[in-house]
Amino acid sequence: MDWWQALLLGIVQGLTEFLPVSSSGHLMIARELLGVDTEGFLDFTVTVHFATVLSTIVVFWKVICDLLKGFFKFKYNDETDYILKILVSMIPVAIVGFFFKDKVEALFGDNLFTVAVCLIITAMLLYLSDNAGRRRSSAEPAVVNKYRNGISYWQAFVVGLGQACAVAPGLSRSGTTIATGLICGVKRDVMAQFSFLMVLIPIIGEQLLDLAKGISGGSFGGGIGTGSIILGFLGAFFAGLFACKVMIAIVKKARLSWFALYCLVVALLLLIFF
Repeated sequence: MDWWQALLLGIVQGLTEFLPVSSSGHLMIARELLGVDTEGFLDFTVTVHFATVLSTIVVFWKVICDLLKGFFKFKYNDETDYILKILVSMIPVAIVGFFFKDKVEALFGDNLFTVAVCLIITAMLLYLSDNAGRRRSSAEPAVVNKYRNGISYWQAFVVGLGQACAVAPGLSRSGTTIATGLICGVKRDVMAQFSFLMVLIPIIGEQLLDLAKGISGGSFGGGIGTGSIILGFLGAFFAGLFACKVMIAIVKKARLSWFALYCLVVALLLLIFF
């Protein structure tokens, strides 16, 4: 992998991790278009995913600190309620990760046809959630969410189910969680933050395990090179900072249907040319 390929792939990861278009799917597409060798690519993927996790922490640093301060007061306050709901949302993905990860990954495979099909599913979810949210807002403009922090425990669990399903390449993690929340009745501004914070612990845990396996195997990044991995990391981190802030604003105000159209167009191109 050349340095410019690593940098470009890192930027692709950083931009698409937070936009509802599937970062894993776009990494696979970019790898094919650039003709990058698959040797060591899994280690590279782990590295750039970890970079976008760090960018999320930077963007939400104050929010995370406030949540932890409130939680360690050991009272059932807003911060404790919010963290407990995040933990509830993690239950489905924890079950899949511990017991079914290998089977699920083997079921979906690692090919562009799978990416195309999952992008179509992502497009459908985004379109449905966008229309459901706007119909609800126009029909009940004065209704205030009755749940503490704007989301209930059952809504958090259902959103977690959406995250657990987003293991397939092409099925956007952010798109699936945001769409599931909006369909369940969570307000857009609430879902914009919750969807990003709820994935931090599962992604950090998954990436650390993968990094540990690669390093303990003594062949981490084989075929890529340290310089390329560092450039990919930096590209993903800074692109992630930008994309995370942009996506928060988009979820709050803009139409997700445009992303649905984009996913559909990319899926059709994959089916036609690949």
